[in-house]
Amino acid sequence: MTNNVAGGKGPWGDRVDGTGKREGVAGKTGPKDPGGVEPHDKVRELRRRLWAAAKRAPGRRFHALYDHLGRSDVLQEAWRRVRKNRGAAGIDGQSIRDVEQYGVERFLEELGTVLRAGEYRATVVRRQYIPKADGRQRPLGIPTVRDRVLQMAAKLMLEPIFEADFLPCSYGFRPKRNATMALETLRTLGAKGGHHVFDADIRDYFGSIDHGKLMLLVARRISDRRILKLLRQWLEAGVMEDGIVSTTVAGTPQGGVISPLLSNIYLHVLDVLWTRHSAPLGTLVRYADDFVVMCRTAMDCERAEARIRIILERLGLQLHPQKSRRVELNNGKEGFDFLGCHLHKRLSGRLWEEQRKRRYFLQRWPSQRSMQRIRQRVKELTPRSRCHADLRTIIADLNPVLRGWGQYFRTGNAATRFIQLDSYVWRRLRSLRRKRKGRHLLADEVLCWTREYFESLGLYRLRGTLRYPGSPFWESRHAAA
Repeated sequence: MTNNVAGGKGPWGDRVDGTGKREGVAGKTGPKDPGGVEPHDKVRELRRRLWAAAKRAPGRRFHALYDHLGRSDVLQEAWRRVRKNRGAAGIDGQSIRDVEQYGVERFLEELGTVLRAGEYRATVVRRQYIPKADGRQRPLGIPTVRDRVLQMAAKLMLEPIFEADFLPCSYGFRPKRNATMALETLRTLGAKGGHHVFDADIRDYFGSIDHGKLMLLVARRISDRRILKLLRQWLEAGVMEDGIVSTTVAGTPQGGVISPLLSNIYLHVLDVLWTRHSAPLGTLVRYADDFVVMCRTAMDCERAEARIRIILERLGLQLHPQKSRRVELNNGKEGFDFLGCHLHKRLSGRLWEEQRKRRYFLQRWPSQRSMQRIRQRVKELTPRSRCHADLRTIIADLNPVLRGWGQYFRTGNAATRFIQLDSYVWRRLRSLRRKRKGRHLLADEVLCWTREYFESLGLYRLRGTLRYPGSPFWESRHAAA
């Protein structure tokens, strides 16, 4: 392998510098102390060098990756990430805790031996359903822990290579990119004349991915036949539901560790074709299979929809006829839901009061579905049957849910929704106290159960936690929704 570009900054932080002896692709770098580098640091260095090599040579195909999968440091890092993500057991019934009881080192050593011997075979995934926002069921494919660890190891090798190719319009399941960045991009575009949006929804995306086309796209960068064989095994492993195994001829199972990366590789075609040929029509903002195009005029928006349909047809995909639509944002006429938020233009009250100017800015707050889901979750944690439980225990169950939900939505204009949810939680806890007292409830006793009373017991409060992206934590702002 030739020397890497010095000074280039990769998506994993450190700058790409230094040359010399190499240990495979990774090279021998790090501190000169006798202990060397930690496994986590060695894997990070390997990923950094893979990214630099792919960035330097856009047409390069990588052929020596399979041997890295069986390395103890790669498997240890893969296990660390799988364990952090937790997850249910596969069809073999083996859970994360079972592996820890069996012995992690022993488990990884056996997996590495099977892999190096070429005897690994993918296991059928277990079908599981989770509720969707519209009331339907979303099918998931749960691989075994063994398969998840190996998929994570493969992702560690493949992700930096394809990250070098991915475009800035893609935000989902990528290092150092998230949903807030996508939403902030739309907010900025809305302030610069983006008055029309094509809100796209791909019909059954994860179940419609063409295996042949996907493997051709992967092969543009990967020539290692053993890696390609692994990917085919995971794609064609089959699904077990109610004891019956069905083969899969298309799609990637939602729930697999490698699936988000493969889905991004597939829709990278959309990103590239749009950027090259259709960018003047509008700006594409994509998070996995959920994307919108923000345009200046209604005509551009209509043409954008036609272009999107043509590109998706080349990939064997279709837009959902009921869920895909064109939205006019101008003067706050309409809004749309994206990544759990409702986006809508609102009149700037300050500009109107101070300068009598009618200026509309794109704001966002939790969508109606997001509010319904969080209320349902709070209701599940505060059933009437828990009225005799310790209130501090109930609050301890509520706080992680409220804190996580609030941290996601706190970067928008969610003050009103935060106050509404605080009130709902307070009413649920107060009803538990009233149920517990029953006939012994005194006339004015309920007046003591204020919000401050429950907050004194440790209840997390959403009100006052708004913080805009990029602002220091001590400059939290109380924005009115």
